[in-house]
Amino acid sequence: MAVHTGSAGLVKVGGNTVAEVTAFTLETVADVIESTQLSDSAKSFEASRVSFTATIECAWDETDTNGQVALTEGQAVSLHLHPEGADSGDYYYTGNAIVTGNSVSVTMDDLIRLSISVQGNGGITRTTI
Repeated sequence: MAVHTGSAGLVKVGGNTVAEVTAFTLETVADVIESTQLSDSAKSFEASRVSFTATIECAWDETDTNGQVALTEGQAVSLHLHPEGADSGDYYYTGNAIVTGNSVSVTMDDLIRLSISVQGNGGITRTTI
């Protein structure tokens, strides 16, 4: 069984690697439509449209103009999420997305943190390098 550590992961916007990423989360969902008939004794459903959202966590880096700075609210981006790295044969997820928000967290005894939220604009594809 292959296992991987999170330290190999990375995020790209277009072809640019986002600096100082500490974590990311990808959530994919499928809508369902109830198809139960009046005479059915149990509910039934049909799969419908799919969508995705993602959250990218970073240590603040205002000099990362092609990564963190490019991920501003309202921007349409080509997003590439690499959970296991970017070596030949590694899986990654890619799709178009709209940046829906940024949250900056400042704490006395920690690094400044940036959390970026995106909403998929279309589907997401899992592929290999």
